[in-house]
Amino acid sequence: MSAYKWKSFEENEDRPMKPRRYGVTEMRSPHYNLFTRNVLQDIFESMGEYVDGLKFCGGSHSLMPKTCIKEVIDMAHQHNVYVSTGDWAEHMIRKGPSGFKDYVEECKEMGFDTIELNVGSLGIPEEILLRFVRLVKGGGMKAKPHFEVKFNKSDVPSGGDRAYGAYIPPAPRSFELVEDVDLLIRRAERCLEAGADMIMIDADDVCKHADNMRADIIAKIIGRLGIEKTMFEASNQRTSEWFIKQYGPKVNLFIDHLDVVDVECLRGRNLGRNHASVLGSSYFMF
Repeated sequence: MSAYKWKSFEENEDRPMKPRRYGVTEMRSPHYNLFTRNVLQDIFESMGEYVDGLKFCGGSHSLMPKTCIKEVIDMAHQHNVYVSTGDWAEHMIRKGPSGFKDYVEECKEMGFDTIELNVGSLGIPEEILLRFVRLVKGGGMKAKPHFEVKFNKSDVPSGGDRAYGAYIPPAPRSFELVEDVDLLIRRAERCLEAGADMIMIDADDVCKHADNMRADIIAKIIGRLGIEKTMFEASNQRTSEWFIKQYGPKVNLFIDHLDVVDVECLRGRNLGRNHASVLGSSYFMF
């Protein structure tokens, strides 16, 4: 375990070498900000041991030449990093009955390892979602359904008549107006039974639209699905720190490429800024 000489794990918390089943760090590809292949190469060469996956988010790969995508995928594979699609399958199913199958075949040809299925964007019945999971698995790739936990996002009541421009005091935020999390978990369980390899949970909503982190919701999801089968999309660094504090280095996280070093330092609890003070402060959301 020479790669971890500089880190400080508890004996029972250490993570295996890649490919890992837990403690996975998946990194965002160029999306919100553009970065060159040289930057990506630098990340892989300096921190590649701690990057497990690379995801092309929001259909960003649809804007790039296929030769460029192939170069990025090949570069990732050279560093034992898997490559995943992001939101894009919903555009393919509009092409007709064979649209999704053609998409799976093209992803396989390009060298993608994982296809993410955003359940909210797809907007399809559960039986079709499960069929898509099986199609991905049948195509020799991993399937990763993506679920979101939705909060009531509005501070201002939407109903009622009022004069244009009239002021209405914001209603207090409610912690109880959430989707049926049990239903989300049951759907995720059926996806796993159909062969899905990992369930992606968008955790940003859990902290953006509530005053406190809903630790009970996260605990319920992990308790039912298992920590190895769940990955939390935590593009907000405070959220990543919260997860590592609560669940240790074994939690699977999807993060921005700029946060790779900080997140790995938190997993090892030995480097970076003064984590001893950070982890014990009100910096976290409770």
